[in-house]
Amino acid sequence: MVELANILNNATPKSLVLLDEIGRGTSTYDGYSIAKAVVEYIHNKGRVGVRSLFATHYHQLTDIAGNLKRVRNYHIAVKEDGEDLVFLRKIVPGATDRSYGIHVARIAGVPHAVTTRAKEILEDIENECMISEDDRKGKKKQRSSAKYTQVILFDQDASYGETIPHPVIGELKDMDLNSMTPLEALNRLNQLKSRLLEEDR
Repeated sequence: MVELANILNNATPKSLVLLDEIGRGTSTYDGYSIAKAVVEYIHNKGRVGVRSLFATHYHQLTDIAGNLKRVRNYHIAVKEDGEDLVFLRKIVPGATDRSYGIHVARIAGVPHAVTTRAKEILEDIENECMISEDDRKGKKKQRSSAKYTQVILFDQDASYGETIPHPVIGELKDMDLNSMTPLEALNRLNQLKSRLLEEDR
């Protein structure tokens, strides 16, 4: 975020700004909101905008090309043949409607059991997203795969439907990262993670 702030504060219409996966280091909604706001800021800065290449996996963000006249979508051409995937090293106009992270994990040698399970989890999440419209219309919410979409740091109060913050949340909020070395921060996060894992046993 410090690097992003420096880029945005100092960019001019003569700059070339290269940004990769802005917002991916936080929650999905926070990250998407930051990424979209950054694109809008770059587009509108100085009334003529800033030249930029902005790489993202937020598929929803590609819709912004319809609202901002100087935004254009491009993607890397990919050839699929069953389970095989070949990146053609060619940039073509338009947005893509999917990611290939699981394919890439398989190509990189991640164990078959992991990539197979990842596909199952992805299908659960996609199915849950498909019923979100029914949820908004008041139908009963199906939560069979909700546990896969976010690390569980909250206990659900079944009687009132209220979320009760886990004690680890308070400790995370109290951490003063600016006064810690990277190693100290990593050690503290490992301690908190160990506590969570102990509670799951």
